[in-house]
Amino acid sequence: MPELTSGPLILILAAVLGYLLGSIPFGVVITRLMGLGDLRSIGSGNIGATNVLRTGNKVAALATLILDGGKGAAAVLVARAVAGEDTAQMAGLTAFLGHLFPVWLGFKGGKGVATFLGTLLALAFPVGLAACATWLVTAVISRISSLSALVSAALAAIWAGFLGHGDMVILIVTLATLVFWRHLPNIERLRAGTEPKIGGKK
Repeated sequence: MPELTSGPLILILAAVLGYLLGSIPFGVVITRLMGLGDLRSIGSGNIGATNVLRTGNKVAALATLILDGGKGAAAVLVARAVAGEDTAQMAGLTAFLGHLFPVWLGFKGGKGVATFLGTLLALAFPVGLAACATWLVTAVISRISSLSALVSAALAAIWAGFLGHGDMVILIVTLATLVFWRHLPNIERLRAGTEPKIGGKK
C-alpha cells in the first residue's frame, strides 16, 4: 500500500466522488441514446462493452469500453492531482465498486473489466499496459472475453511486482478477487465448454 499522506476527510471525499463517477452506467446510456434498447434485456444483461457488442453495434461497444475504462482512470488522475497516491488508489477502488454496484441501477452493475484496466493504466501505465496486453493476447488465442479478463486479472499483481509497483499489489489483488467473483457464472460455463465467443450471441 502507498504511504498514507492524506487526511481522512480527503480520503472520504475521494471515495464518494470515485464511487459516483464509477456508478455512471455508460453501456446503458449509450445503447439508449443510439436506440439499441435496454442493455439489461439484451444478451447476458450485463452493462459492459462485451454485452453491448451483442447488439451488433461495434461503435457503441467501443464507446462503452473507452468510457468504462476512462471513468476509472479519471477518478485516479483527479484524486492524484488534488491529493496524493493514497487518495488515487482510494478513488480507483471506489470507482471500480461503483461500476459493480451502481446506485443508479439498484446496485446491479457490470463485471468491471474495462474499469479495472483503466484504473491500472492511470495508477501505473506500464502495469496497466501489461494487463491490457495480457487480455489482448488471451482474447486473440481463445476468442473468449471472460477468459481474457480472468487471465489478465490473475496476472496483474504479478506484473505490478515485476515492474516495481509493489505498493499497488494489495489494491490489485482486491480488484482481481472481485473480478473473479463477478465472473463465477462465466467460470462455470468455461468449465462446461459453453462460454460464448467474442461477438457471439449469449
